[in-house]
Amino acid sequence: MKNELFLFHMKYRQLTKEQLESLHEEFAQFLASQEIDAKEWSKIKETNSQLVEEELNLFSDMVWDRVLTNTKFVNHVSKKVLNLFKCDEFQMTRIVLQLKDSKDFNDQEDLKWVMENLKHDSIEILAGSKKYSIERNLEIFRILESGAEISHGELYNHVASLMNKS
Repeated sequence: MKNELFLFHMKYRQLTKEQLESLHEEFAQFLASQEIDAKEWSKIKETNSQLVEEELNLFSDMVWDRVLTNTKFVNHVSKKVLNLFKCDEFQMTRIVLQLKDSKDFNDQEDLKWVMENLKHDSIEILAGSKKYSIERNLEIFRILESGAEISHGELYNHVASLMNKS
């Protein structure tokens, strides 16, 4: 692929400058796998902005695919609604907690209270599962782009275990 341009349609989005900087070693390895060394990369950056974009896009998609494939849990927190997702291979399970009072999921004390009082009348809990409507990683990516964050599943597992006890 050295010095060849090809049309590449991005699957996700280009990593931010900060994300790319934190992955500079991986990016150097990626370029090396394409027979582009540091000296040649400097030259490309000066003379071929389109190739630079293509390489960044390709690397970004590769990173996103790796991250999303390893993602098992995602949380989307707003003031009154907490969406907890468990991302299995073929389906996604979602638990939704909705507050009906003045508490706020963004407040750590309120969140702690909610986790200790899930049966309280001011908390509505819904749960369900569905097969992915699009490719798994793309569906997770869209949720992340809407403001969700990857998690280790602590909240999901806590709520799920309490729901199973009822």
